[in-house]
Amino acid sequence: MSIFDSRPRRRRVRRTGTKSGRAGAPKTRIGPHKRKLLFAMLIAGIAFLLIIGKLFDASIIHGKEWTQKAMSQWTRVTSLKAERGRILDRNGTTLASSYTTYQICLNPQNIQDSDRERIASILSMYLGMNYDTVYAKMTKTRKKYPNDPDNHERVLYSQIKLKDQVDKEVISKLNSMQLGSGVSYYSDVKRDYPEAGYYAQLIGFTNIDGDGQTGVELTYNKYLAGEDGYQKADTDRDNNPVPGGEEEYVESVPGADVVLTVDTGYQGILENALQEACSINNAKSAAGILMVPKTGEILAIGTYPTFESSNPPRSDAKTLLELSKNRIVTDTYEPGSTFKVVTLASALESGAVTTESRFRCSGSLLVRGEKIKCWKSGGHGEESLAEAVQNSCNPAFMSMALKMGVDTFYDYIFKFGFDEKTDSGVMGETSGTVTHKKYIRDADLARIGFGQSISCTGMQLITAVNACINGGDLMKPYVVSEIVDKSGNVLVKNEPTVVRHVISPGTSATIRSLLRGVVEKGSGKNAQVPGYSVGGKTGTSQKYDENGKVSSSKLVASFVGFAPVDDPQFICLIIVDEPQVPQVYGSTVAAPFVQQVLAAALSYAGIAPDIDSQIATVPNVRGLTVEQANKALRDAGLTSIYVEAELQSTVSNQSPAANTQVVRGSPVMLYSTGYSFFSELTEEVEMVEVPKLIGKDRIDALDALKKVGLLMDYDQHHCAGYVVYQDITEGFKVPVGTVIHVQLEPKSK
Repeated sequence: MSIFDSRPRRRRVRRTGTKSGRAGAPKTRIGPHKRKLLFAMLIAGIAFLLIIGKLFDASIIHGKEWTQKAMSQWTRVTSLKAERGRILDRNGTTLASSYTTYQICLNPQNIQDSDRERIASILSMYLGMNYDTVYAKMTKTRKKYPNDPDNHERVLYSQIKLKDQVDKEVISKLNSMQLGSGVSYYSDVKRDYPEAGYYAQLIGFTNIDGDGQTGVELTYNKYLAGEDGYQKADTDRDNNPVPGGEEEYVESVPGADVVLTVDTGYQGILENALQEACSINNAKSAAGILMVPKTGEILAIGTYPTFESSNPPRSDAKTLLELSKNRIVTDTYEPGSTFKVVTLASALESGAVTTESRFRCSGSLLVRGEKIKCWKSGGHGEESLAEAVQNSCNPAFMSMALKMGVDTFYDYIFKFGFDEKTDSGVMGETSGTVTHKKYIRDADLARIGFGQSISCTGMQLITAVNACINGGDLMKPYVVSEIVDKSGNVLVKNEPTVVRHVISPGTSATIRSLLRGVVEKGSGKNAQVPGYSVGGKTGTSQKYDENGKVSSSKLVASFVGFAPVDDPQFICLIIVDEPQVPQVYGSTVAAPFVQQVLAAALSYAGIAPDIDSQIATVPNVRGLTVEQANKALRDAGLTSIYVEAELQSTVSNQSPAANTQVVRGSPVMLYSTGYSFFSELTEEVEMVEVPKLIGKDRIDALDALKKVGLLMDYDQHHCAGYVVYQDITEGFKVPVGTVIHVQLEPKSK
């Protein structure tokens, strides 16, 4: 072709297409350099995501944990224990305090090999420790680099604790032994109980770390504990202090002082009486409380057997748990005749009876075809209200309850505080049981009238009786007066609190007069205090054996008394559990010890006598025959209580004790070497079958029991789910009012 050819040259273009010959889009080629770049970007992206993930894990998921580990590697933190607050009685007497002790630590890296045996020998001797134990701590090793899994090199610990709460005198002796820098001392605190023989259940105790475990020590731990401080110092990789490193010091804040309403003088009086009541009556336990009627202040409270707060039996957890119970608030029981005070107050205030009312007791009362007996089989015959109270006549009090009716009587029962905790501040308080009134038949209501088919704590009972005799006000009982910090600031202040007004002052005055008659003319003669007017009420109630049957020998005897009658300054309740003596009456088992407490308390408080009374001194009749003792007591102007069949038996014990001053004509209980068991409880008891509770929820189980007149007890902290255990098998016959203990578990278990 010529260069002068004017036709344009055709360009050859390669085309690609489908098999059908149709043309497709041009194919883009990626060069090798681009492929390498994309691969590198992909690897970088993955690495970036991994780094982000690791940072998230390190800072968010494990941040707090790893920060603490890091801090522990380059700092040493020494805790500065706060001084625990004191516990004081109302007069400022120290009941619990803390004093400085020392913690001993070993610094094994600073101890020469040649000096280990000498130091271990000295420390084991002065600290009362095993030599091998001390030496083993001195030579204990760890990995040199704990976070390096491949590290097998080991080094001695830089510091290890040897013993807590070492007294200052021991530290002084150790300092003279030239132990060098291999032994360090740090200040610590130890709890001391100057009145260790008293207040065991009320105050409780602390653990080795100084934290409250029972009693006031536990209940008010947040106030007593204070706030610990610390000292922080920089260390090297081997946990040795870095010279010139940063140090931080945060001072501890001491705990506040808890001031109680109790008085050590009254506490000693009460606890001595409880010990004597338990010993003389060969009882399982005895519990008591002394209170100010007008304010609700608790002056003394305790249980026997007891222990010393400074040396609790920690090796036997079961025994320690039992001894730690303040049974006035933890244990519920049928109050028996002491509850008649509440029935009397309710009947008088509601108008169901008056002081002119009369009753007839033939030895029993027929209630809807059911015969319920009086404690006196022959009956009391015709009697006035005052005589019915003095005689503690069951039919009279049944009549009062029935005349009021369930609605009125129950209104007063709840007004007097039954079926609810008193919030006294004493640890472990329970609420007792009042069966819902929709399940109460006339026979049940009659029994409640004389203190059966209802359960309560001693605290609930004394609070209710207190309202009956103090003018009609239900006072909130309290044991903590105030809580004061070290700067003198009052953090908590408790004052007398009226929960509600229950009865009129006039009704209250009438009750005081009627209860005075019980002590002067009725069953409470053993509670008379020479020179003082005393009112009170006896009580004896039944217990049930492991099969739910009424026990003929397991009883609870009690007495509640107050003095002086016209202006009560003290009210005292003593409950004696399972006394094993020939005759069990509240008047003989408990009343003499309430008399002992009231007599000593009135004298201790300097309250002037309000009546003239002839005084007699109880002679020592132990070792005589019952017949000889009876004559000796008559010659001294006293009467005696004994078993007729045992006149020739030897008197092994007596109550009141020899040389006690009592009102002339008072009875003395004679305990002989013979043994015949009697009690004032002779009433026939209705028996019912225990229903099936397994598989029911709490409400259904409670309803099933209430329908047949039974009560239910369960752990208040585990009250959800279904019944998996009942302590008395279904179909077993038990007395009306028996408490069935059940265990509840969630359905998932």
